[in-house]
Order: sequence, then structure tokens, then C-alpha cells
Amino acid sequence: MENISLHILDIAENSIRAQARKIRISIQDDQAAGLLTIEIEDDGQGMDEEMLHRAVDPFTTTRSTRKVGLGLPLLAESARQSGGDLTIRSSPGQGTLVKVVFHHSSIDMKPLGDMINTLMTLVIGSPHIDFLYSHSKGDQNFSLDTAELKNQLEGTPLHDPDVIMMIRQYLQEGFEELGVSFY
Repeated sequence: MENISLHILDIAENSIRAQARKIRISIQDDQAAGLLTIEIEDDGQGMDEEMLHRAVDPFTTTRSTRKVGLGLPLLAESARQSGGDLTIRSSPGQGTLVKVVFHHSSIDMKPLGDMINTLMTLVIGSPHIDFLYSHSKGDQNFSLDTAELKNQLEGTPLHDPDVIMMIRQYLQEGFEELGVSFY
């Protein structure tokens, strides 16, 4: 995958397939330490120990439509190429936490990519799921909580055109305030 946002989208889609009702995506951009840390946590089905150990094997998948699952292996390889790593914590019925660390100083560090469109795809494509996105850079923080947004909208669906425009504008302003560049 050409950028990190596509990896995030892929892992979040795994969470959706695992019947998650809540997905937390956290990005911590620690410029002083030179690290970009991403956590994707869900309350889905989770994995048993055997599946957890095989999760980064490209020839392991729970899908019946194909015999390979490249999302986690590709993300792990991207992290390692930058000098970072990927860890997974999961248990059946308790959900899954994927944590990945990238080193900014590496020439192999992929760009963040278009997080606005990644988040819009997730939020609009799965309105029944609560997404909690948080992004910190230095001492600045930005977040989007769709559960809170749904309460404020009082029944107006997330896929309403005016709501879509509002969410997109909110994301654009938030990322601009953080000084986040997508490429």
C-alpha cells in the first residue's frame, strides 16, 4: 500500500467484518521522539491465541473469498522498513488492538496519506458503527467521535448530504490546525 491511511482503512474494515460496534483509531505524532504511533482498537469478535500468532502470516485469512490475507503482513512490513514494529493484542469476545510504530527518520517511512477520505469512507460506509478518531501532534489534539455526533444530530443520518459536508469540513479544519500534511 502506498500510504498509511490505506493500511488504517484496511485494518478498520477487518474490525467491521469482525462485527465491531465501536472502533477507536488513534494517531500520536511525536516529533520530538521521531515516532508515529497508530492504534486501531475494536470491540469485535477478537482472535484466539492460534489465530493471533498466525495473523501476520500472508497465507492466513478468515475470509472464504480468497486464500491470502495481506493487510496485517503488509502493515507489519511497512512498520519494520521504517525501523518500527507492529503488535497485536486480542482475545475472543473482547476485541482486538493493533498497534504500529513508524520512525519518521527512515527514508522508508510512508506518508500518512488522505486521512480525510479514509475517515469519510468508514463513517459514511458504516454509520451503525461508532468511530472514535483521535490525532495528536506535539501538544495539539484533534478528535472525532461519531457517537457524540449522532447524539447532536438528533436522528439526522450521517449519510445526509449536509452532514457529510459538515464532517468533511470539520476534518479539514482539524487537520489544518494540527498542521498535518497528507502527502
